[in-house]
Amino acid sequence: MNKKLELISNYNPSLRESDPELTDILDNFLSKQVFEESTLSDRERLMVTIACQIANQSIKLYENIVKIALDIGVTPIEIKEILYHSLVYIGLSKSYEFIDKTNEIFKELNIKLPLEEQATVKYEDRQRAGYDIQVRNFGKEFIDSSMDSAPEGQKHLWTFINTYAFGDFYTRNGLSDQDRELISFTYILSLRGCENQLDIHTKGNLQLGNDKEKLVSVVTVLIPYIGFPRAHNALAIVNRVCDELE
Repeated sequence: MNKKLELISNYNPSLRESDPELTDILDNFLSKQVFEESTLSDRERLMVTIACQIANQSIKLYENIVKIALDIGVTPIEIKEILYHSLVYIGLSKSYEFIDKTNEIFKELNIKLPLEEQATVKYEDRQRAGYDIQVRNFGKEFIDSSMDSAPEGQKHLWTFINTYAFGDFYTRNGLSDQDRELISFTYILSLRGCENQLDIHTKGNLQLGNDKEKLVSVVTVLIPYIGFPRAHNALAIVNRVCDELE
């Protein structure tokens, strides 16, 4: 594992001149502590870090880390799919500028656009396909009871979830099922006030084979970007869910 890929001094050398003490603190924390506690591959670490920057609206960090990710072999399709997946969890308003920024980066690096299509379902098949993925990830009883108990006048939300969130996005190629749930976990833990959803997607990750160690590693490598309060919230949920399932 390359522990020095994301060092602040690597992609912002001017910070070494203006804020040398801060640069040393950040570089030491990243290279000597955070990375030592992570079992993620370079690819996984960079993918969740990219998702975190999108969720936190850190467009300059995003640009630098995307370029690092491309250098170590994360594909343009994977980066676009991480970005497209953000629409489900943070919405178009927060994702919009990152679409333009990603295209700028790709054009600068002579990556031909548009990329190869990744859609796998027809428009009319999205409802069933999205429902089936949720049943696989979260269990039929939970999904059916959630849909049935939706208040009158709000049942359309589940139609949107089935067709748009899961039917349009989760069915796409470019990322594995495990990758998508790990990215979903990352988006939700990077937000504030979404603990109920993090509970659900912790269970979804475990169902797909992303074990407790991997989820803890995701939280660990994101601490420099999200801070300790959100890390504590996420770890509390991971610990509780895993204890309940033992």
